[in-house]
Amino acid sequence: MPYAAGRHFLQIPGPTNVPERILRAIDRATIDHRGPEFGAMGREVLDGLKQVFKTQNPVVIYPASGTGAWEAALVNTLNPGDRVLMAETGHFATLWKSMAAKLGLQPEFIPGDWRHGADPNAIEARLNDDKARSIKAVCVVHNETSTGVASRIGEVRKAIDRSAHPALFMVDTISSLASMDYRHDEWSVDVTVGGSQKGLMLPPGLSFNAIGPKAIAAAKQSTLPKSYWSWEEMIAANQTGYFPYTPGTNLRYGLRAP
Repeated sequence: MPYAAGRHFLQIPGPTNVPERILRAIDRATIDHRGPEFGAMGREVLDGLKQVFKTQNPVVIYPASGTGAWEAALVNTLNPGDRVLMAETGHFATLWKSMAAKLGLQPEFIPGDWRHGADPNAIEARLNDDKARSIKAVCVVHNETSTGVASRIGEVRKAIDRSAHPALFMVDTISSLASMDYRHDEWSVDVTVGGSQKGLMLPPGLSFNAIGPKAIAAAKQSTLPKSYWSWEEMIAANQTGYFPYTPGTNLRYGLRAP
């Protein structure tokens, strides 16, 4: 493959162009991910991510694309056959729904035209109709990469609250995190899904779950299979800045860069 001179300008929805300062931060020797220097960096990065998500709760990092963080959100909180309410806002909402079905869940789509975000009123009406409270989660994409359509996450939260429904609230921020206003704690989101390659302006390779207390409680009852995606081992190791398996060390250098 020939190497073109100059700087390539990437003109797609994502991955985004990586700033030079981030590339320079990544371009250094890989350190021992079990050594003391890494532990200090791990704590710094994990604490910094809480500010990005606007949360006081745990944020975990996977060496994966955003698709992995989707799966982690579902398998850590739900059980086989659980019903999941999702909003059709574009291609990626459709892919998340397909994943839920493959995992043995029962996703239900609120139809959309791909020109509007999730409808809080439609979500509220569907939750009000669920007298048996069989819907276990509501999943919404904050910003649809495929269309640029944004959903009003704060309004969806209010709709769930008005229905007094106990469903978990999960939000995909893969193309909105650090690009649009987002408030994990204030909007009482239970699981937020994110990725490194868009608003954070890193190369692809890191994905995130910001995890609220209700989701952590649900994880203790979840029986969907998980090993690589397990929050339990991840959160335990993160207390000292480490990870249960080999992390993306050099991408963390970029994540830490000022």
